Order: sequence, then structure tokens, then C-alpha cells
Amino acid sequence: MADWSHELELAVRAVKQAAELALRYQPGIVAEQKADNSPVTQADRECERLIARILTEAFPGDGLLGEEGARAETQSGRKWIVDPIDGTRDYVRGNPLWANLIALEQDGAVVAGVVNLPVLNLIYTASRGGGAFRNGSPIHASSKISISESVLCFNGYDKIDRVPSRDRLLDWMRQFWSVRGLGGAADAMMVASGQAEIWVEPSASTWDFAPLKVILEEAGACYLNFDGGSTIYAGNAIGCAPGLEHEVRRFFLQA
Repeated sequence: MADWSHELELAVRAVKQAAELALRYQPGIVAEQKADNSPVTQADRECERLIARILTEAFPGDGLLGEEGARAETQSGRKWIVDPIDGTRDYVRGNPLWANLIALEQDGAVVAGVVNLPVLNLIYTASRGGGAFRNGSPIHASSKISISESVLCFNGYDKIDRVPSRDRLLDWMRQFWSVRGLGGAADAMMVASGQAEIWVEPSASTWDFAPLKVILEEAGACYLNFDGGSTIYAGNAIGCAPGLEHEVRRFFLQA
């Protein structure tokens, strides 16, 4: 089994430094609009440069894919995937739910990931075959098997038109014990930690999903796409406790 501890150690150092930089920028930060109407700030760009520098100096043969434009072709079969500030809208408004995301992909599979929620003082890590952790302690998905006892985290009500079975979505939601929507990374990490059972993200990008996938799976949760696949490139994702995979597949795949 491969040992990814060195890569995770560097990635954790990178997200911590990025968070410190972002917090220094935050007072009075102003966002610009990108071509896709998503916000971006100088902090996003500077954090990505910082992370890219740390990773490329340590692993010069690895590729790089960053939300704000960082690109490098791989010479090693490995690629780092970076979202320097996930949840820029939260970051700009001073909400505590933004994150720094880094994942490592090797030969098309995500093998390591880090999610840093700096304002909440939470760092989630995982490596393929090595388990998932929150602040160094192991985490595990919930054992619940009934949606009436489960928490559903739905992110992006403004993207509801992209959800299969959307005409039945509200009726499905009302069957849950509770429904929450904090933001992609925070919601997914709640599922990985057993604090929620299902997380649905109707539309996001590869860098939003990459570390979440490996952390969820190493915690024992399932990671799915709306079409039943399990890739970070589908533009959507569902994370769920293993006992609810049948419910997720029934609702989303039998539209």
C-alpha cells in the first residue's frame, strides 16, 4: 500500500499558510466577478500562488490544476488539484464556512485530500487506504439506514433545475429528520464525520470535489454522481452514509 503521509504533510502545511494569508486579506476584501459570474478576490489568486509554489517546489514533476488558473502538465502521472478559497461568497461576507482545498490525483484516481475550514479550526485529511481524519482523529460515516432519522445537506437551491427528479425533491426532503445547507465542503465533511447522512451538490467543479471524494470514501461513505458514476469530473456529486446508498440511487437514478 502506498504511503501518502509526506504528500499530506505538505498539503496541510500549504492550506494552513493559505488560510493565514486569506485571513490577512479578509478585512474589507472586495470581490470581482469572473466570466461564469462566480466571485474572485485578490486573496484567491495569492493563496493559489502560495499553494502552487509550495507543491511544485516539493514535487517538481507533478501536474497542477487550480481554480484561478494555475496549470502544469504532469511528468509523474500525478496532479495536484487546488481550490485556494472554496466558498468565496462566504469568505467575502465574513461567514465561517469557507475552506482551502487540496487533492492529489494519480493516474486518474484521487489518492489524498485535505479540507481546511480555518475559521472553524477543522482540518480533514485522507489518503487512499489510510483512513480519514479530523484534526488527527479518525472519522467515520454514520450507520443510519432510514431517512426519517437522517440529516440531508443540500447545497445550491439556485441550481435545483439540474437535479434529477427535481419535481419530487421537496416531497423527498420533507421525509428527513433535518435538512441543512452550509456549503459544499462543510456539508460533505459532516457526512464524512457521521454528523449528517446525505450531501447533494447539483453543480460545482473538479477542484470543489477532489478532496471531498477521498475523505468521504476513506470515512466509509459513498461518493456518487447523478448518473450513478463516481468521478470528480461530472459537475455534480452526492455523498452519503453507506446504509442510505440504496435510497440515493432510488431517488436520483430512477427519475
